[in-house]
This record gives sequence, C-alpha cells and structure tokens, in this order.
Amino acid sequence: MENVVLDRWMAGVEPCLGPLVALADDFTRFTGVPVDLPAALFRRAELAGFDLPSGRTSAGGSCRLLPTADGWAAINLARPDDRVSLPALLALLGTPGTDLDTAAPRTPATELARNAQLLGIAAAAHGEARSGRAPIHAERHGPPSPAARGLADLRIVDLSALWAGPLCARLLGLAGAHVVKVESAGRPDGARRGHPEFYRWLHDGHDSLVLDFASGALADVVARADVVIEASRPRALRRLGVHAEEFLAARPGRVWVSITGYGRDDGRIAFGDDAAVAAGLTGRDAYGDPVFLGDALADPVTGLYAAHAVACSLAAGGGELLCVSMAACSAALAASRTAPC
Repeated sequence: MENVVLDRWMAGVEPCLGPLVALADDFTRFTGVPVDLPAALFRRAELAGFDLPSGRTSAGGSCRLLPTADGWAAINLARPDDRVSLPALLALLGTPGTDLDTAAPRTPATELARNAQLLGIAAAAHGEARSGRAPIHAERHGPPSPAARGLADLRIVDLSALWAGPLCARLLGLAGAHVVKVESAGRPDGARRGHPEFYRWLHDGHDSLVLDFASGALADVVARADVVIEASRPRALRRLGVHAEEFLAARPGRVWVSITGYGRDDGRIAFGDDAAVAAGLTGRDAYGDPVFLGDALADPVTGLYAAHAVACSLAAGGGELLCVSMAACSAALAASRTAPC
C-alpha cells in the first residue's frame, strides 16, 4: 500500500536526491539490504504528524531562517538552554532587550551565526558550507584486515544520539551487525524526548547499555567493538579514556565513525535543520529566498552517508577513521540538484 504522507514529503526533495539514490543502491550492493529512502528521510515527520515546512520555521518548530543584513541565517533553539541563552545573544549583537526579528536584519549572517555558536547555539549562515569539502574524509590509523569484511556478526558500539548516528547503526544492524546502543546515565539520548515510536524504529533489535561514563567502564565496552559510531567532540571522549586512533591501531580491520556538524577540526555544533541551511540544502519561495526543505534533512542524509562509508571501508579491510560532516553531506546533495528544490 502506498504511503501518501511519505510520498508528499519525498516530492519536495526529489530533485536533490540523485547522489543519495546512488549511494543507497551501492549500500544494497555491498550488504544485500535494500534502503527505504522515504522512511529513512521522513519517518519522523510521518510519526510526529509534522506539516510540510512552508516557510522559514522548520518542520519540528525549533529552527528559524532569519533575514540578515546581507543574506539569511538559521538559528536553532533546539534545547531549553538555547532559549535561556537568547538574551545573552541579543546583548552580543548590540540589541539587548529586543528579539531576533529585530536584531537579525541589522547583523551580517556570518556574525549572527558566529555569536550564536559562541554561546553553544546551533546556527549557520545560509550556504556557508558550500566549500567542496568531501562528505567523508577517511584517515588510516590501523592495519587493515587481510580480507574484506562483511557486517554479519560484527559488534557495533553506538555512542551517538538523536538521528544521524542511530540511523547509520540501524542500517548496519539490518545488514547483520550486532549493535549495542550505549548511553550515559547522566545524559541519555535526547531523542527519547521525541516520538517514542520513532526512537523504537531507530533502535529496533539493538541491545541497550546505560553506563556511568565517569566510572571508566566506557573504555572497556569500546575495546570489545569492531565498529564505533559517535558524534562527540574528540576531546570529550579522550577525557573518558577513549581514543579513536588507539582503538584502530589495536586490532586489524576496525572502523571508527565520527559524525560532526562541520568536521572534527571544527568545534561548532549542528542539528539537522541548521546544517542543511549551512549547506544551501533549502527550497526557494516565489521571490527566490530560502525556505526549509524536508525535516532536519541533514540528519538522515548524514546517517545514510555514514552507513555506506562503513560498508565501503570494511570491504577494503577497515582500519579507518571515517570523519563524516553533516554540512558536507548536505552540500553534496545541494550541489547536485537537477532543479530548484
């Protein structure tokens, strides 16, 4: 039976999906697992009952596209702390006591985004990540396996949260890997606050492990993995005794997936909607100005790129640190569009 809701969401993004369709087909060739692109991209919107974004507020409601003095910028108030930080942001912009609708048009887009990021608020100038950076940057830090490895029975430790990393883990689990979802007892996955059925869909069939990260137990869990998926700042994991380079060097054929907003060398944070705006992966209104496209599109796009990269790395023997940039994955789609999205 056709899913009318998913079809409606897909219709708006199809001109951008050429690279993603090819990537999904290649993942199937490596693993034998077909990729349901409509579900991967829009299952959350379907379950949550989101309306198609028709303007400058994201489908989930937390991110806004704002006109600035020289273009457009996205500000994503995705967490309660972000709203608490809003007065400080307005003070940094020289407009204390006002609001974003007043401050943004007086401020260049990059300045608005930079000051928001200083306060830990996810923000981006529209199109700032159109740099040609590769979606996946692979670094060899360990010996490859002498033979190609499939995913069957490999142990994957998923330290990531929200959507991109867990979607990567879901696809690898469907290909036969044993996935262990690991959460901090003090900081559980924020996706648990979202739609429960979507969370279950992402983690269906995975083991769940909750740890006190301060106890040192995380390093022991990671040491038993073949593949690690994470979306943390490198220094945060190193403080916990977890080092990607050491993990890869310790045994042939391992793979480490590091998902960040803009690359491991860039400390800016990102969520799906603002990363897509940074990449220029947006639609256009009747005046040619940007509007949101899809639902936090950079998240599922990145999860698909990451899963494909793991399958490719294992087929080549592994031993690699795969640096996956949400903005760069989205920019690859934006650059390939066959018509205005």
